[in-house]
Amino acid sequence: MHTMMSKEQNGVFPAVCSLDCPDQCGLLLHKEEGKIVKIEGDPNHPVTQGAICNKVRNMAARMYDEKRLQYPMKRVGPKGEGSQFERITWEEAITTITSRWKQLIAEKGPESILPYSFYGNMGRIGTEGMDRRFFNRMGASRLLYAICEAAGSEGYKYTMGGSFGTDPEDTVHAKLIIMWGINAVSTNMHQVMLAEKARKNGAQIIVIDAHKNQTGRWADWFIPILPGTDAALALGIMHILFAENKVDEDFLHQYTKGHEALKEHVKQYDPSMVSTITGVPVEDIYRLARLYGDTAPSFIRIGNGIQHHDNGGMCVRTIACLPALTGQWLHQGGGAIKGNGGYLEHNIPALQRPDLREGNARQINMNLLGSALLELDPPIHSLYVYNSNPALVAPHANKVRKGLEREDVFTVVHDLFLTETAKYADIVLPATSSFENTDFYRSYWHRYVHLQLPVIAPYMESKANVDVFRLLAAGMGYEEDALQDSDEALIRQALDHPGNPALANITYETLLEKQFLKAEAKPLFPGELKTPSGKIELYSEEMERKGFPPLPTYTPLVDEGDLPFLFIPAPNHNFLNSTFAHNEKHRRMEKTPKLHMNEADAASLGLVSGDYARVWNDRGECELLVAAGTDVLPGVVVSQGLWADVPGKKALVNSLTPDRVADMGGGATFFSGRVRIEKSKFTEPLGG
Repeated sequence: MHTMMSKEQNGVFPAVCSLDCPDQCGLLLHKEEGKIVKIEGDPNHPVTQGAICNKVRNMAARMYDEKRLQYPMKRVGPKGEGSQFERITWEEAITTITSRWKQLIAEKGPESILPYSFYGNMGRIGTEGMDRRFFNRMGASRLLYAICEAAGSEGYKYTMGGSFGTDPEDTVHAKLIIMWGINAVSTNMHQVMLAEKARKNGAQIIVIDAHKNQTGRWADWFIPILPGTDAALALGIMHILFAENKVDEDFLHQYTKGHEALKEHVKQYDPSMVSTITGVPVEDIYRLARLYGDTAPSFIRIGNGIQHHDNGGMCVRTIACLPALTGQWLHQGGGAIKGNGGYLEHNIPALQRPDLREGNARQINMNLLGSALLELDPPIHSLYVYNSNPALVAPHANKVRKGLEREDVFTVVHDLFLTETAKYADIVLPATSSFENTDFYRSYWHRYVHLQLPVIAPYMESKANVDVFRLLAAGMGYEEDALQDSDEALIRQALDHPGNPALANITYETLLEKQFLKAEAKPLFPGELKTPSGKIELYSEEMERKGFPPLPTYTPLVDEGDLPFLFIPAPNHNFLNSTFAHNEKHRRMEKTPKLHMNEADAASLGLVSGDYARVWNDRGECELLVAAGTDVLPGVVVSQGLWADVPGKKALVNSLTPDRVADMGGGATFFSGRVRIEKSKFTEPLGG
């Protein structure tokens, strides 16, 4: 039955949400006459339990959007905003691409070609399967996938040995829940649902964030903090926990390394100094530390936001130490989650086949795409973009676009829409949606693996990533079996992973039968972590070897000079990065790009809510609608969402963001840029 899903015209079919979101919801798709007419949550999914967000509920409108790409095209005329395209066949597209690549490899070498992708679709064989095999075989330049959680994951790993945290299903037992730097109402709604169940049982919910967004308003206690200072607050909490003997000495002795050194080290982070750094009042630091020290189980949900700073890796590493101090890992529902991907780790070498690569090509950080296109020597001469829209999502966007304008960069974009990036392409290829593909999915928050089989036939002439790479491999004359493997073979190879016993029960057959299955993971303690010592490393010799402070430490953000405001371009409720930013329905729900600022700052600039502000620095400028109030601290401004290009209007927030690299993992520093603000002459509404 399952493999025939796309052939059946009517019925209700299981699916999984493909978005780059921790919740990875189980779905039910309703089909009439071969088309999806309704998307709802699967009530039988143990974590997501039938609840889904607006983004997914309205996804059918995106899939049947009249602007969706229908066939391959080639550019005629100049690159960029006003570019024109004409229809070609798939055969012409593949021949054009592969003949150009063969010529480049002969003249400039394979490293003149760069793939650029991310997780616009979280299906594993489509994002890190046949594509990686193909570019490994080619010997192309390698991309460092560091735009999202790279800094925080590395920081957390130094403390905890990898992406291992509390089981979200257990967090209903917590009595104190701290949402730290995460707008969970918009980006992790099922953690909010679980927290609501805990709240009914007496749990208190605290939100620590730079912006009182929907999650901040939902909290029992919202603590506003100056961006980039979260490590200092965590160290201040540690200072009080040690000073007032609110630590679990037995746990520290048995399961941690370096607690005596940490106790000595945090004496310098007294609450008055921490208050000065963070903007959190001294009495609130005491109240928070005592609440944390006196409550079990206590649970911290560590968000993505805090790692998008110059000091982001160390910040996450520091917060990750807190549950160890009070022994929360031994309490059901206690501990922390940064991510849980470690439990679901599949066989990455078997899927990506690095053995197909001869030598070790240069690696290019995706956050530095602008510099790579404009300054790299030897230069990049071809870009192949899929599952990503760098002209909108990459930092220092004006620099990126200047690089994309280069006539001598042969650019191919494979997507569902003519994105901002596709306007710079020489060849545009139409992509299938996840409901047209076979793939497997693993959440990075809950512990379930899902199988997706095609529910509908491919839209018009669109093709899946894996299919296009098989065609490109044939066009390049690559004959390795690994480049011809079927979707099913790719999934089987990825799931066959003796190195991760938690996946032992999850095979292609069991997923075919059940659609989703939970990894069989044991609690972290009692047990050994994957750190060098096997313990929680409050003191890390590995960090010391790499030139980092071995103990958690607060380092201020990079000084960007005398620009008065720190600018945080946060996510919004109805888009997911640039996904949905092109769809009218989602744009209408989100209304318009706003600039949230403190009312005192607004007044000092002669601005009131409803005015337009010009926001600028030496990287670029935006015009955004002012929302003045008390939702952010003075000196901080926040925008929400990556708005697609609107002719004649400036809402490209990433034109303002720095492309500096964070302290760890090559991570992005989207939230560490500074700006000036003045009243804009702009009057008509932005957005659509």
